[in-house]
Amino acid sequence: VSQIHFLECSGNGRSEYSAAPAATVQASHGLASCSEWTGVPVRMLLEEAKLKPEAKWMIAEGADPCHLTRSIPMTKILDDAMIVYAQNGEPMRPEQGYPMRLLLPGYEGNMNVKWLRRLKLTDGPVMAINESRQYTLLLDSGKAWRFYYPQEVKSFITHPSFSNNLKGPGFYEISGIAYSGTGRIAKVMVSADGGKSWGEAALQGPVHPKAFTRFRMPWRWDGGPTVLQSRAWDESGNFQPTRAEFVAVRGETKGVPNVAGFPNQHYNSTTSWSVASNGEVKHVYA
Repeated sequence: VSQIHFLECSGNGRSEYSAAPAATVQASHGLASCSEWTGVPVRMLLEEAKLKPEAKWMIAEGADPCHLTRSIPMTKILDDAMIVYAQNGEPMRPEQGYPMRLLLPGYEGNMNVKWLRRLKLTDGPVMAINESRQYTLLLDSGKAWRFYYPQEVKSFITHPSFSNNLKGPGFYEISGIAYSGTGRIAKVMVSADGGKSWGEAALQGPVHPKAFTRFRMPWRWDGGPTVLQSRAWDESGNFQPTRAEFVAVRGETKGVPNVAGFPNQHYNSTTSWSVASNGEVKHVYA
């Protein structure tokens, strides 16, 4: 089968935890992509192997030097997991995991094990270093969330953004990307006044589940200073929090690594771009 899905590092956007915003949309949100993947659903292989009812987890191991190992719930495996061997109509490239890799649509990037060499069924997670000490979500309480898989609903404006300075008052198009690890994007709201008012953007179809969706909105700039923002909702009712809502739950200034040397993960708050009277666009927190 062939399906279109995004792939995103769990650390994408982690610079936003710090008090100083990254300058560009590439620097803050560039660890993501969207491709057409071709392969075989894992559930078909398990049907051939006669899956036993006591199997609750699958352990995936890569052939890279560190033998990246992740435990995956069987519910996910039987839902939409794939072993893929082609990307965008051509054989998997070496840096993408040739000859085959695991694809878990919507789950954090490191779980999509490259250079796949082994799958093992167990009745519990293996508690590998890659899921017990690394790739955890450290909270202000000192505790850490483990087995925190889905990439949450997110959107960000790509144009105008840093370096896309406006030439003067007039009509422009606000455009960006939205996606969710739990389904299709249902709507994206855009604000051109720092969140005081919102309008619904048009979604460019087709809108695939767990895939990039382009949104667009026409905008007349009057030449005054303002702030541009976007917020997304998915078909399950999940929504993108404002920065204030996000910081209230997960804290701020978390550039300090956790015990494994990994900065905090899973940032999905709103991204704000200020537009100055001279047309200069900058990344700000609002």
